Amino acid sequence: MKYKKLGNTSISISTIGAGTWAIGGLWWDGTDVKRSIDTIRASVDAGINFIDTAPGYGFGVSEDIIGKAIEGIRDKVVLATKCGLIWDREEGYFHFQLGDTKIYRNLKPVSIIKELEVSLKRLKTDYLDLYITHWQDPGTPIEETMTALLKLKDEGKIRAIGVSNASAAQMDEYLKFGELDADQEKYNLLENTAENENIPWCQANGATFLAYSALAQGVLTGTVVPGVRYKSDDIRSMNPLFEEKTVVKINDMLKKFFIPLTQKYNCTMTQLVIAALISVESVVALCGARNVAEAQENALAGDIEIRKEDLDILKKCVKDNFSL
Repeated sequence: MKYKKLGNTSISISTIGAGTWAIGGLWWDGTDVKRSIDTIRASVDAGINFIDTAPGYGFGVSEDIIGKAIEGIRDKVVLATKCGLIWDREEGYFHFQLGDTKIYRNLKPVSIIKELEVSLKRLKTDYLDLYITHWQDPGTPIEETMTALLKLKDEGKIRAIGVSNASAAQMDEYLKFGELDADQEKYNLLENTAENENIPWCQANGATFLAYSALAQGVLTGTVVPGVRYKSDDIRSMNPLFEEKTVVKINDMLKKFFIPLTQKYNCTMTQLVIAALISVESVVALCGARNVAEAQENALAGDIEIRKEDLDILKKCVKDNFSL
């Protein structure tokens, strides 16, 4: 496993992070608590020290599971969670509704402080290494949000500040009031618009780019069967990448262009895709795993160094052979 500095801090994080949206269960056909704990611990044993979660991942379930998983090994992990999505009260900017539950974007200082205290209890820790604004709140000035985050940093409750689902202009606004060490956005070989704005911004400002959906919710592993049916409340049932004709197109591309490179690097498809992302300057890949075997497979991608010419081949084949 290789490691990179988290933004402008002295914190060292693995180039592959444990993404934990799926273990929250919501939108992912449930979760198995024991298996999830074993998976997190296996990730850490394999060299993945960076764990990313959020209150919104299962309405606290993911944080609860991670809190159990890192008991006794808190000093071995770099822990990140988020703020800004609330469901316990109707306050802020309406984001979406799930059943009878309304979710709001709220980055007001009072809300941030309240969220942090709840997250710390779930995670069984008294500080976070990285605190990320999950979705930007158009109803709260960034200056107010950043002032609250800096106060928490001064108090030692968080060590670094990050954003997610943000534009370069919004990040510029954050920088007017303090340091920003990370930007978390969707990024994989198929969904790569972050290369236009967010990744260059991170490279120019010394921030770490945290790529979520690094495996495109699993469709880039090459294991998705065309025509598979997901439950209506499974996020993959809503993702156009999982439509039958699209899966066929993706699998054909993987077979023709990706498999020869897996043979060259003696790795799995999953490992090739992850290694391609982390070969980009400033990028750390957040990868989900539902069992120990997947965690170990993800971690081994950290040993692979994709040559630039091969990365160019991968990007060109996607550009030439894939579009939604």
